[in-house]
Amino acid sequence: MEVGLPDDLPAAEGLLAAENRFHLLVDSVQDYAIFMVDPNGIVLSWNAGAQRLKGYAADEIIGQSFEVFYPAQAVADGWPREELRLSAADGRVEDEGWRIRRDGSRFWASVVITALRDPAGRLLGHAKVTRDLTERRAHEEALVQSEEQLRLLVGAVQDYALFMLSPQGEVLTWNAGAERITGYAAPEVVGRHFSMFFTSEAVSAGIPAHELEVARRSGRAEAEGWRVRKGGEAFWANAVITPVLGPDGKLRGFAKVTRDLSEQRRMMELEQSSRRMEEFLAMLAHELRNPLAPLRNAVQVMKLRGGLPPYMDRVTALMDRQTAQLTRLVDDLLDVARITTGKIALLKSRLDLREVVSASLEAIRPQAVDKGLRLQHDVPSTPLEVIGDASRLMQALQNLLSNAVRYTPAGGEVRVLVARRLGAMVIEVSDTGIGLSPGAEQRIFNLFSQERVARDPSDSGLGIGLSLARRVAELHGGRLTARSPGPGLGSTFTLLIPAGVAAAPAVLGTDEAHAVAAAQERVLVIDDNADSTDSMVTLLGLLGHVAHGACSGGEGLTAAEVFRPHVVLLDLNMPDLDGVAVMQALRRRFGAEVRIIAMTGYGRQGERRSTLEAGFDAHLTKPVEMDQLQRLLSPPADGAG
Repeated sequence: MEVGLPDDLPAAEGLLAAENRFHLLVDSVQDYAIFMVDPNGIVLSWNAGAQRLKGYAADEIIGQSFEVFYPAQAVADGWPREELRLSAADGRVEDEGWRIRRDGSRFWASVVITALRDPAGRLLGHAKVTRDLTERRAHEEALVQSEEQLRLLVGAVQDYALFMLSPQGEVLTWNAGAERITGYAAPEVVGRHFSMFFTSEAVSAGIPAHELEVARRSGRAEAEGWRVRKGGEAFWANAVITPVLGPDGKLRGFAKVTRDLSEQRRMMELEQSSRRMEEFLAMLAHELRNPLAPLRNAVQVMKLRGGLPPYMDRVTALMDRQTAQLTRLVDDLLDVARITTGKIALLKSRLDLREVVSASLEAIRPQAVDKGLRLQHDVPSTPLEVIGDASRLMQALQNLLSNAVRYTPAGGEVRVLVARRLGAMVIEVSDTGIGLSPGAEQRIFNLFSQERVARDPSDSGLGIGLSLARRVAELHGGRLTARSPGPGLGSTFTLLIPAGVAAAPAVLGTDEAHAVAAAQERVLVIDDNADSTDSMVTLLGLLGHVAHGACSGGEGLTAAEVFRPHVVLLDLNMPDLDGVAVMQALRRRFGAEVRIIAMTGYGRQGERRSTLEAGFDAHLTKPVEMDQLQRLLSPPADGAG
């Protein structure tokens, strides 16, 4: 029997060709896993995208359950079966979650499962389309994490009030800094208008609304002014308001940053007040000199003329003393103005402190004699060298002596003790006067401070002498302190001035350099840290050596020419010349007759080795150990290298 061909063969062939093209299209898709499973989840087909995404070849997965793509916990919870049930019931189910590749790695997937039915409605299986969204999820998680970190950061800031406002000015967010500065907790503020932080005068003037308008129009508004904390306390604030726009360019609100500048404003006002006071003092002292000059001249004329009656001699002496006192007070006023504005310059040189003490005692002796006081002194017979300004040191000491004489009753005693202690010169001025009340030991050094203690009503002063004396001591690198057993029991003022061993090399003379030749070692300390230099010089002096300090490489090379050291303790890092360059210059000048020791904060083994390789004789690490220092400073034995 001959079987005839269907009359619609061309149509059937066309349908077959279309199905082939569809399968070819699905199979070639690379970015989506497209496959079919039967009603029980067994994989029936597999495309190239599924292989790329999941790692399985078609012959490895077809016939297997699609549950292999799910994490073990999801399978245990029955989620793959639930997805098939939902697909069969609703015709379609969409899900995102973790899936598993062939190598066990996880990826975040977007899954769409669609039920497939024949014309009669029987379930044939499910079509499943899967996309890898791992990168998108990572980006979203990073964004969420970044937003969370930003939220935590803003919330934790303590020194700035950082908060958001609505377009109308209501508070939307509140951070810890805002709570600390204003005193309001978040529940007390959120939802309220930010004008609550302004003074009533500012609100009446429309300033809050004006600031928002300026920010909206200009993109930023900054202002300083008084703001109000919870409870009504005013504080000086700097505030910046910035508009926040959405992706569509519409205003979403404002970001507001507020700083509390109350302390800075207070300091600025104090500085301005201090500057005005300094200008006033300078003007006052200058104007007082105009009438004072002819008065002093008149007194001198009366003294030179002679032949005056005895009572006029007494009057002339009285006028001479009082105009001298007035001159000293005016000088002190000018010096206070200069010192507090930083315009005073010390003319330092090497001097014998005994001469300063002697001149000061002679200047104050007439006042002590007139008042019936005993003026005693205990000064060493050997020179007491310091580097300082002789006239300023005399001024400070005379202020101390004048203070002692003024507040010591007739018949009392003022005593001056001078001594060397631990590398410093100490001058003690003691009296048997009215003493100090508890707590006054610091207060009396404040400018214009005078203690309310019982004294002769004729005693007067401006309350600047002690303040000036302390500042002079500080300008010399020293200090001035006071102590007293109590009212009526006298006082002792101690002036400490560093000894002259750490002075600049320019003041060392050739004769002085030779004079120290008999010492155990001459040690030159070169370090740009002045405190480090001075303390090391003091320590070396206590160890029996003669030491000199320099605070730069160039200064050290100059000092070496005069001081002729046996040993150089040399810092490595200095601003003008580094330690290696200084060491090489010293070697060229002195050869091996000077031992050069690196003294530095670098102490690792490699750094020690590099200094020795560079030509240093030894390496000391700061802080220097006493035993190690003494060993290195011991003079080398004869024949030692």
